[in-house]
Amino acid sequence: MVAVPDQMRAVLHTPPAHPADLHIGMTATPVPQAGELLVRIEATALNRADLLQRRGSYPPPPGASPILGLEVVGTVVHASGQWRAGDRVMAVITGGGYAEYACVPVAEAMAVPDSLTSTEAAALPEAFLTAWLNLVVLGQLQSGEHIFIHAGASGVGSAAIQLAHDRGAIVATAASTPAKQTLCRQLGASYVYPSRSGPLAAQVRADVPHGVAVLLDMLGAPAWADNCDMLARDGRMLLLGFLAGSRGELDLAPILTKSLRVTGTTLRRSPAVLRQQLSSDVGAWLLPRVQQGRVVPVVDRVFAVGDVAEAHRYMESNANAGKIILAMQWPD
Repeated sequence: MVAVPDQMRAVLHTPPAHPADLHIGMTATPVPQAGELLVRIEATALNRADLLQRRGSYPPPPGASPILGLEVVGTVVHASGQWRAGDRVMAVITGGGYAEYACVPVAEAMAVPDSLTSTEAAALPEAFLTAWLNLVVLGQLQSGEHIFIHAGASGVGSAAIQLAHDRGAIVATAASTPAKQTLCRQLGASYVYPSRSGPLAAQVRADVPHGVAVLLDMLGAPAWADNCDMLARDGRMLLLGFLAGSRGELDLAPILTKSLRVTGTTLRRSPAVLRQQLSSDVGAWLLPRVQQGRVVPVVDRVFAVGDVAEAHRYMESNANAGKIILAMQWPD
């Protein structure tokens, strides 16, 4: 058993907070319960939920750590189940990733591919579990179907493109810059559109006249009409964010006239049994494909944890293509 201090370093804040309010301080080291690992964190990744929680508009669920951070990569220091001290694991957690240590349920830990560094692996857990939940579990995406993915160069978007392509789907997406559009094509998208060119449905319908079977949306209310126009009859729309806003005047008629299915979900508030199944399924699918180079982590930039404020400002600028990583290089 590795000796673990009672106190650990972590990024702390009192919401609502600006990036400059994030600071490193001392807090109690979490104590693993039965069926949990204690992991010394080597890297984590930023998520939009971190920005919302920092601002005070997305509080953690009951029982979750108030510390930011929804995914971790690190080394097991308190073992349980099939895991041993020294094993490298990665996981999605409900909070606490911006810290030295975090507790991870045994059944929700995934092995880190041997070929990846910790900062590379940190781009995988949340993005691929979210993509799998929406495309496979809820969207029931099938080989040969067309799918449209908003924000294709985002963390979840880049994972969803790779997952859909691997399952034999035909991927259409949108991205804001030529560099991001090129990335989307490299990841497996067949059709890539400039996201700042206005409504996309007419462009998508020109290439896919019958419409797409599945649509993954992170934009929200402003994209509703365009999304409905893109979808084929019996299409499935998966909502996982509201980057452009959650309120607006919506025409619900297409749900009935086209027999659409609209589903919303958040991974963080999913039941533990679902998170366990997702971790098992994604881990089994992901590990060999990463080792074979068929799936790649998409890392935009790596920041030291001491530069967390700069990392948050960078995410707010929407300049990133792929994940923004925090390396746990703690300042003296």
